[in-house]
Amino acid sequence: MIDGKGPSLPKFWETLWACLARLFQKSEGDIDDCEIAVSETLADSKFSSRIAATALNLGYLILEKKECGEERESEVWFESGRLVSLELESIKLSFQLIQQFGKFWGLKVYLAMAELKGIDNLVAAREVLRSSLEKSRNIAFEIRKSGPKLEMTIQTLPSLEAAIKDIARKCDVCSIRTHIDRVVGPAAAVLKVFDAVRELENLVSADPCSNLFGYLSNVKRLEEALKFLTDNCQLVILWLEDVEQFLEDKAVSEDWYILNVKKSLRILQELKATEEHSRFNGGLLNSTFNKLENEFRRLLAENSFPVSMASTGSSLADETCTDPLLLPLPVICKLQAIIERLTGNNRLEKCISIYVEIRSLNAQTTLQALDLDYLEMSISEFDSVQTIEGYIDQWGKHLEFAVKHLLELEYRLCNDVFQNFGSDVSRDSFAKIAVESGMQNFIRFGSTVTKCKKEAVKLFKLLDIFTALNKLRLDFNRLFGGKACIEIQNQTRDLIKKIVNGASEIFWELSSQVELQRHSSPPSDGSIPRLVSFVTDYCNQLLEDDYRSTLIQVLEIHRGWNHEKYEEGLLSEEVYKIIRALELNLEKWANTYEDSTLSYLFMMNNRWYFCKNLKGTKLGDLLGDSWFRGHEEYVEYYAALYLRESWGKLPALLSEEGLILFSSGRAIARDLVKKRLKAFNEVFDDMYKKQSNWVLSDKGLRWKTCQLVVQIIVPLYKSYMQNYMHLMEQGGSPSKCVKYSAESLENMLSSLFQPKLGKYGSTKCTHLIGKIKDVVYNHFSSTPAAA
Repeated sequence: MIDGKGPSLPKFWETLWACLARLFQKSEGDIDDCEIAVSETLADSKFSSRIAATALNLGYLILEKKECGEERESEVWFESGRLVSLELESIKLSFQLIQQFGKFWGLKVYLAMAELKGIDNLVAAREVLRSSLEKSRNIAFEIRKSGPKLEMTIQTLPSLEAAIKDIARKCDVCSIRTHIDRVVGPAAAVLKVFDAVRELENLVSADPCSNLFGYLSNVKRLEEALKFLTDNCQLVILWLEDVEQFLEDKAVSEDWYILNVKKSLRILQELKATEEHSRFNGGLLNSTFNKLENEFRRLLAENSFPVSMASTGSSLADETCTDPLLLPLPVICKLQAIIERLTGNNRLEKCISIYVEIRSLNAQTTLQALDLDYLEMSISEFDSVQTIEGYIDQWGKHLEFAVKHLLELEYRLCNDVFQNFGSDVSRDSFAKIAVESGMQNFIRFGSTVTKCKKEAVKLFKLLDIFTALNKLRLDFNRLFGGKACIEIQNQTRDLIKKIVNGASEIFWELSSQVELQRHSSPPSDGSIPRLVSFVTDYCNQLLEDDYRSTLIQVLEIHRGWNHEKYEEGLLSEEVYKIIRALELNLEKWANTYEDSTLSYLFMMNNRWYFCKNLKGTKLGDLLGDSWFRGHEEYVEYYAALYLRESWGKLPALLSEEGLILFSSGRAIARDLVKKRLKAFNEVFDDMYKKQSNWVLSDKGLRWKTCQLVVQIIVPLYKSYMQNYMHLMEQGGSPSKCVKYSAESLENMLSSLFQPKLGKYGSTKCTHLIGKIKDVVYNHFSSTPAAA
């Protein structure tokens, strides 16, 4: 109690200490102690309400300062100071009261300390307390006087709050200006770029063929403009989104602000998507690129011409094709410029596709003029390699033309057109052209030949194919050496493997094939067996320089694959082995004749064939002079045996033994002459009839043999007739006994051993593949008759 009439102030202290605790963050225990002390001294509730309102007003002002941020800090303090100044006097009294209360709080502490010191200090404390109470009563009086002023201040707080909110809205609108200023510059740039895009759109709508490089320049500018438009739209969109977020955070009451911002965002999003939409089907850039692709196709088509084999036929061995067949340099420059522009827009594959399509069609047209239908033949369409022998020769020429001229041109052109885009691009393009043009058909044809049935003549065709491929080996490695041509590489390697294995297998089996003929029958006329002429000419051709070197190379490769070493002279040894097998066949065949005379003629005939046809040849050089001398001796030996066992027996039939030339014995002599002459005629007719079917293939041997027979028969016959013709004339009808004159006998004997029409003779055997091949190849591949 301040005095006997003074009211207590519990509500005052409750309100006051709640505000002070909020402002100064006092603990709840301190506030309770203060309430107890004040409640005992103040009781005027009306006065305490006014003081509490003043304290609350101060608290709100301070809290408003904390929340408004740095931008409004000065304004809040200014407004707060102006309002609070009106209640300054009342607040001053309040602070005096607080000061007295502080002293009171100190008094409590002091009393606590005094209690510890003892009872003596209680008296002093009581005096101090009495003085403090007196001062508290004075403070309470002043507080009661400030009550009306505090109530007035509370009534003005709503208007103050409204004024402060209005100021805050004005500050928010002012702060938007900064964000808007950031957007204005890029937005203006967007409008300028959009105008440029519209202008370029009209330029690229024209036909590029009239001014290609100018068109490409406009396309490039259009792409850059669209890219710049997209980037600026993105920047403006980010800043407008920031403005939109700011307006929403500040809860700006004017909705048209936010609506305009959102509308602008929608427009900018559409402009941003302009570049993306232009690349879709029907879009501006898409249509422009399509025009460039069409121009690329037109330039290629109008400058691609088939290559004529006739124009290169005189120089098939040249390593490269002639420059006039390449595309003109200005055309290549245009193609490169188009590819560069389209490559930057992920259309390189489309350019390659168009290029491969046009150039492949051009290559196909070139090859179709060569009539290459034979390349499509299957193994079922022919029985043996003989049926496609002519095609094999054409195949080598056509393959050389295709590689050295046609594909060489395409290879160089691919390098020229795609030189700025990497070697892989040019190699991939060339590989596709090579495949599309039909290069693999050549390889498949070679593979088909290797599948033909195994026969001797196939060896030469395999060597021909190997020679053609080996001649183009460097070109193949250069043109088809990359990964892009791996399929052609594999097919070529497989073909070479088949050729090497097939050729080696046939060669090593040649002597065995000759031996297989040993059990067959020799010619019934004693002529040269087809096998003899075939094998000798076959071996001769194998030993020719071209085939010999190719065969040695093939054998070396084959033995290398089998980890065996090829030794010098291996080829010669194998050829000699073949000839030796052939000689053994002749001896075996000669023993099969029932007529020994024919056997001798057969051996003489064949030995003479060796001497006559092999001397001076590659095979003859291999066999050597001693081999020939031996065969010449054999010829003489068998000729002597033949004459002795055949025509050499006739002179004994015209013997003059027992003929007595006197008058009384003429009849006896005449009968004996007739009898011997008749026996001669019978033996002669029989021998002539038999040997008239025999054949000596060589004209020289035939003439020489006939002359030997004539010399044995005709002179003796002529002498016999001259000596005894008068006896037969005396007996009458000499024509019954004299069947031949000496001249007729000579004519008949000179006409012996003539080749029959349709029979094979040695005069036709100057080459391996001659008139006889159709009837020999199949014989040599199986086990036919030697004839």
